[in-house]
Amino acid sequence: MAEEADDRKPLLSKKIDKFFTGLADAWNFVRRFFREVFLPPYEFKEVIHQCYRIGVESLPLISLTGFIVGIVFTNQSRPSLSEFGASSWLPSLISIAVVRAMGPLVTALIAAGKVGSSIGAEIGSMKVTEQIDAMEVSATNPFKFLVVTRVLATTFMIPLLVMYTDFVALMGSFINVNKNELVSLSTFFVQVFDSITFLDVFSSVIKSLVFGFTIGIVGCYKGYNSSKGTEGVGRAANSAVVISMFLIFIEELLALQIVNAIRGM
Repeated sequence: MAEEADDRKPLLSKKIDKFFTGLADAWNFVRRFFREVFLPPYEFKEVIHQCYRIGVESLPLISLTGFIVGIVFTNQSRPSLSEFGASSWLPSLISIAVVRAMGPLVTALIAAGKVGSSIGAEIGSMKVTEQIDAMEVSATNPFKFLVVTRVLATTFMIPLLVMYTDFVALMGSFINVNKNELVSLSTFFVQVFDSITFLDVFSSVIKSLVFGFTIGIVGCYKGYNSSKGTEGVGRAANSAVVISMFLIFIEELLALQIVNAIRGM
C-alpha cells in the first residue's frame, strides 16, 4: 500500500500537493490544540515553567532591544520634525509609533527568533530520539504536555513582553529627548499618554496575543513533525523562525487594515 501511495500521480504537482497537504496537517494540528486545551488533565506547573522560560529568560534581550529601538527611532525622527519646527511633537510621535506598531512587532520578531527556534529544536529533538513515543507508552499525553503548555505560555507572555518593551523603548526615547530638548519626565509622559488612545492599547494587546499564539503553534508544529535525525531538528528550528516571522508580518498587515477601518468609523 505504501508503494502504491508513493507511485500515485500528483493531482497538480508534487510540490503543490505537498503544500496543500501541509496546510491540511497544520489545520488539524491547530484543531487538536483547541480540543486538547479544554480537556483535563491541566498541566499548570508546566505552563508556569514555560512562562518563566519564555518571559523571564527573554527579558535581557528584550530590554536591550527595546531600549535601542527607542533611542534610534528618536534620533531618526528628530531631523524630520526639526525641519518643520515641530520638535516638541517628538514624544507624541514616538509613543504612537511604539505602542501601535514597533513594540508588538519588534517583540514578536525577537521572540520568534529566540523562543520559536528553541521550541522547534526542543520538541524536534524529542521527536527524533523517540522521547515522545516513550511518553505515549507511559500513559502521558505528549501533545498536551509539550504543545498545549508551550502555546499557552507564548500566548500569555508575549503581550506582557510587549508592554514591557513599550515601556523600555519610551524610557530610551525619554533619555534621548531629555538630553537634547531638556524635557522633564512628567512632561514627556503627559505628551505620551495624550497621544495614544484606548484603541491603540487594545489593538496592541490583541495583536500580541495573536503573535504569541502564532510563535507557539508554529514552533510546536514544526518540532512535532520533524524527522531525519539531527538534520530534521535543525530544519524544524529554522523553518519555525522563518514561518513565524512571515505570518507575523501578514497578521500585522491585516490588523493594520482592521484598526484603520475601526478608527475611520
